[in-house]
Amino acid sequence: MRNIRTGALAGAVLFVFLFLITCRNKTPYVMPDSPTSGNIRILGDESFQPIVEAEVSAFTSLYTNARITPSFKPEKELIADFLNDSVDVVVTAWAPSDEMKEVLLASQVVTKTVVVAYDALALVLNKTNLDSLFTYDEVKAIFSGKTGNWNQINPKSKLGEISVIFDNDKSANIRYFREKFSLPDQLPPRFFAVKSNPEVVNYVAQTPGAIGIISVNWISDSDDKESAGFADRIRTAAISSEFLDKNSFYKPVQGSIYDKSYPFVREFNIVSRETVYGLGSGFIAWVSGEQGQRIILKSGLVPATMPVRLVRLNKK
Repeated sequence: MRNIRTGALAGAVLFVFLFLITCRNKTPYVMPDSPTSGNIRILGDESFQPIVEAEVSAFTSLYTNARITPSFKPEKELIADFLNDSVDVVVTAWAPSDEMKEVLLASQVVTKTVVVAYDALALVLNKTNLDSLFTYDEVKAIFSGKTGNWNQINPKSKLGEISVIFDNDKSANIRYFREKFSLPDQLPPRFFAVKSNPEVVNYVAQTPGAIGIISVNWISDSDDKESAGFADRIRTAAISSEFLDKNSFYKPVQGSIYDKSYPFVREFNIVSRETVYGLGSGFIAWVSGEQGQRIILKSGLVPATMPVRLVRLNKK
């Protein structure tokens, strides 16, 4: 009888052991957080969605144990999430001020800002609008409300009122021009916000008198079908330099972004508040390195951390 009880007890112990092993094996494996592995969420400014998606896709294809989930918001919402500790890495034209860094440091939060590229804000027009050359001062007059009709730029124009279309009233795009031209919070009555950069393109493509504001990375990659499709639907304005010859006009292409002859150039930053050198830091290092910078170069933006060779083509 004792042998039977001992055997039953041993069998029960073996069953419990096997059950625990089986349960442990069913527990999802969590990849360790390192510069090339782990699972993080990053926030990107909607203006930079095409290039952020390209960088994330390339990085995670190379490092298969890395899971990076990008989501996109207007700049004001993105900054709020970053400051409230809802996300550790953001891709943005914004950078924390010195005062903001001190406030965060008092909470034992150290921020790091890396400039990885230079972007430009393009003014885009309906394809039927042939008035595509603007001086810097003409653009300033439009944004300040002094110029509101196309015949003030070209007396022969019959397009009527100028409407300015931007992506979102919380966006980095309109903030840039507010700061550039010292505009009040209340914009002129002919300024309208839609919901995204693609919606700006759609509106301008259907409205002859409109001027749209978009990040150039939405239309600068000729090898990308979506980017090329947007570019084919609109005309990109050429603008004179803010400080150089007012009779020379520049489009937001790599050469004029690089030497800033195009007047509306801005930084493309990745800002981190990671407390350890984890996947977010690894992604930033990769985007700043040769492979990530080549993707930026291909996209039509200007890399910030690798040399750029400009080639001048002489027409014969």
